[in-house]
Amino acid sequence: MARYDNILDTIGNTPLVKLQKLAPPGVNVYVKLESFNPMGSVKDRMARAIIEAAERSGQLKPGQTVIEATSGNTGIGLAMVCAQKGYPLVVTMAESFSIERRKMLRFLGAKVVLTPASEKGTGMLLKAVELAEAHGWFLCRQFENEANAEVHTRTTAREILDDFRGEPLHYFVTGFGTGGTLLGVSRVLKKESPDTRVVAAEPDNSQVLGSGIPQPRGADGAACGSHPSFRPHLMQGWAPDFISPLTEEAVAERLIDEILPVAGDRAMRLSRELGGREGIFVGTSSGATLAAALQVAERSPAGTNIVCMLPDTGERYLSTPLFEDIREEMTPEELALSCSTPSCRFDVQAPGAQAEVKGEPAQLDPEAKRFVDETILNEPVVLFALEWCEFCWSVRKLFSKLGVNYLSVDLDSVEYQENDRGGKIRAVLADRLGVNTIPQIFIGGHHMGGCTDLFEAVRSGAMQERMKERGIAWDTSVDVDPYALLPKWLQPRKSA
Repeated sequence: MARYDNILDTIGNTPLVKLQKLAPPGVNVYVKLESFNPMGSVKDRMARAIIEAAERSGQLKPGQTVIEATSGNTGIGLAMVCAQKGYPLVVTMAESFSIERRKMLRFLGAKVVLTPASEKGTGMLLKAVELAEAHGWFLCRQFENEANAEVHTRTTAREILDDFRGEPLHYFVTGFGTGGTLLGVSRVLKKESPDTRVVAAEPDNSQVLGSGIPQPRGADGAACGSHPSFRPHLMQGWAPDFISPLTEEAVAERLIDEILPVAGDRAMRLSRELGGREGIFVGTSSGATLAAALQVAERSPAGTNIVCMLPDTGERYLSTPLFEDIREEMTPEELALSCSTPSCRFDVQAPGAQAEVKGEPAQLDPEAKRFVDETILNEPVVLFALEWCEFCWSVRKLFSKLGVNYLSVDLDSVEYQENDRGGKIRAVLADRLGVNTIPQIFIGGHHMGGCTDLFEAVRSGAMQERMKERGIAWDTSVDVDPYALLPKWLQPRKSA
């Protein structure tokens, strides 16, 4: 392992891994795992390259806001780069892209402006251009920025050739979104490994390249709406609704030897098989690229060497159709395994389980009693909680959604650990309330109960009435089912 000055220096040098089970016998299919980049995708390379090229040229000024239209991976890479370098980032994204991507972007400090799904990729790009012009922000322009292709010429292509030094590389297979990987890698391969055939893959129901129809463009060179052959497809981040200028360059330079259409259902099946049979966790676009690579492999003689780009990880596809059939509850087979031994089962009480015994504490701490009295009396809304407790977090989420200001007394936090102060406060609460469970909530000095007691009070309106009586403000426009805020494993159990 090496030591690095910052996270950006870990980008690149991703491994090539030979498939052992999915490739035909005798054909060598190697997958380039771009998920090994720090933010889990090939776009980390481009994100750093675009920002640093703009810094060198003076287009990007210190502290200036960066903006880009992205389906997710480019934005996530940019969020990492901008966080490390100190630039604010705004991302425009069609609402149809996965929730995980939005959350990752916001976690990394970016702002996410959603655009209507009906406007597709051209809509989110238009919004980014508008915002950049209106606010004087730096627009990355990933679909046409030469730094996008250049970084793959300088790094990705070199890595592949170095890994095949002394051996022939017969095929390079990739999908395309911005066209940066396709253009940057194939330029080097055609120059230094001219016998390597470059295969570009695209959705079979949305063959914008395969159609041979040029992308309609205005006088300024910008795409005029969607390509006439575009149709919505399953491969997020792959094959947008227009042909990018970088992809057009790859076509114009005759770098593409073959265009292969890929079915969406096969892409998802191969994504799952990569995980279940090869132990490689990827998203739908990786499964789609592999589908094209296996088409090539199935018609190739033994000894053929094929490199297939796998652009990202599966974690940002959890809310997409790729995981639709992956259950949260136990399958009948898993339930049978659970029942095959006696302990820790849902269908029977645990052996030796006993009811909680409620006993009077030997002596209540006077300071803890005073603290509880004063806190309940002086604070309009009090949550006696534990930092790790799922029920406590559900109450916090409820108060947050309702805009309720509250005091959280986290009994297990560092603040309450010295001399077991938290334990002494909990003993006072148990003595007063007759229960030892946490959380316990007080509103206007009145005990509302625990988590589900509060949720029932919200459903009946009793909590709102209490707050109204005590003059405690909250957002009355919010309509929320509090039980939906519980973690799924705490929500009412569905049948297995």
